[in-house]
Amino acid sequence: MSDSDLGREMGRVDRFAYRFFWSLLWLVLKACFRFRVVGGEHLPKEEPYILAPVHRSYLDTPVGGMVTARRLRFLGKESLWRSRLGGRFLTIVGGFPVERGTADRAALRACQEVLERGEPMVMFPEGTRRYGPVVLAEEMHAGPAFVATRAGVPIVPLGIAGTDHAMPGGSPFIRPTRVFMVVGEPLRPPVVAGRVPRRVVDELTVELRQRMQAVFDEAQRLAGRPALPRPLPPDQAEGG
Repeated sequence: MSDSDLGREMGRVDRFAYRFFWSLLWLVLKACFRFRVVGGEHLPKEEPYILAPVHRSYLDTPVGGMVTARRLRFLGKESLWRSRLGGRFLTIVGGFPVERGTADRAALRACQEVLERGEPMVMFPEGTRRYGPVVLAEEMHAGPAFVATRAGVPIVPLGIAGTDHAMPGGSPFIRPTRVFMVVGEPLRPPVVAGRVPRRVVDELTVELRQRMQAVFDEAQRLAGRPALPRPLPPDQAEGG
């Protein structure tokens, strides 16, 4: 992966473009969801970090990106960069391509490189969208803890409540719904020289899950509603 793919440094035009698109999206999302951020002071101001949100909706990525005006980096399928204009836009807003089918090790190495260049990034510890008010231990991935330890950066848990009601699983429509985001205190990994022991990664993942659950609980409390349960299959939903 080249330096241009990872985006070592944004030029003046790119910085202006990012601020323009971020501000525009902030206004749209604020109007639709009247979102509120609690605990924003926990976000590191200058050092790189991993933002680790709970994941209950496709809206979590754009909404979660509103917790800071700093450009947050995120992984994207390499095919999305086939369009020169589209790829340029994705890079400006923080995306960087990873070839589909690439080993997890290569993707994690790319994440580590981004962090070592001083940029914060988003990683979903649950991997994909999940359902319900509980962050389950068996659905947690070790990637964020591993990358954080290798790069020596903190992980910041983020609880998001309301996005699943705004865009439930399987629904193509977005409904205006109040959204709350709670930012937890940074979780700093132990200093490790050389190879990262599996035990360190596992222990950090366990603590991260607990902190994610705490901020998720608080976000749900503020929203006044729990996360939606997993939708029933069509045959069961119809009583079949």
